[in-house]
Amino acid sequence: MILRHLEFLTALARERHFARAAASCKVTQSTLSAGIKQMEESLGVLLVERGQRFRGLTPEGDKVLEWAQHVITDYEGLQQNLSEMRQGLVGQLRIAAIPVTLPIISLLTTPFAKCHPRTNMVIRSLTSIEIQRGLDDFSFDIGVTYLENEPLARVRRFQLYTERYVLLMRNSNISPNRQNITWSEAATQPLCLLTSDMQNRRILDMHFREAGAEVQAVIETNSLITLWSHLHFGHWSTVVPHSFLPLLGEMTGLIALPLVEPDASHAVGLVASDRDPLPPVARAFLDVAKQFDLNHEITRRLSQITSSTT
Repeated sequence: MILRHLEFLTALARERHFARAAASCKVTQSTLSAGIKQMEESLGVLLVERGQRFRGLTPEGDKVLEWAQHVITDYEGLQQNLSEMRQGLVGQLRIAAIPVTLPIISLLTTPFAKCHPRTNMVIRSLTSIEIQRGLDDFSFDIGVTYLENEPLARVRRFQLYTERYVLLMRNSNISPNRQNITWSEAATQPLCLLTSDMQNRRILDMHFREAGAEVQAVIETNSLITLWSHLHFGHWSTVVPHSFLPLLGEMTGLIALPLVEPDASHAVGLVASDRDPLPPVARAFLDVAKQFDLNHEITRRLSQITSSTT
């Protein structure tokens, strides 16, 4: 049994299709099937439910998969560590982020890339549930998500900033002297919000309920671009974290009003698998993040927008 065979098994479990698994491993389907067969003979158990199509792993296959994921991750970490000793950190950093954190990701990935120019990064937008699953099966090195509302398990945490909420709406629809707006007032607007599988939406619904309001979003989406296009080109309003505002820049025709009653905030941060040693790329990314005060940086960028529009 060799490392390559373990990679075949993890690919099959991920793709749930022999041909796609073989393609992802850059081998023929017969090579992949033969490798898994050799593992079964070596271990003396069946790993895959036999059939014309992939039907799933046996209970023994699930246990071997769990070990395979650990072994592959440890081997990749060893390669990164040895490379770091010789020529600096080399490898791929895999980041999974909830959609509402995407506007701030570049504040960390840019300095990381400067510190470690021989690495590359893959960033995927996922739900908090998918991030938990990806950390558990080692599909991702780092997650960017909420830390408190629906806390993840088996992870180490590092807080980045505290998220607050604003209502974005047409400035022609409200008095120019308004400094804030209540959650119950916001609920009466024609709202475009994220879908309920997003933790941000569940947080917003919780605060609307605290204000005694039941929100009915006219449009729901899992795409930030779709959210922004409806806001920018239509008559819609939306509730977003204040960390969105520096990315949006000057918002012609729009106004951002802080939401009050209740005054709500939630911690956002980095999470990584609670294991030692951490993969070198994950450890290095956490080290870079600890050098920055993102609360201060977001506030500074908001101040720049305010001063440029006054």
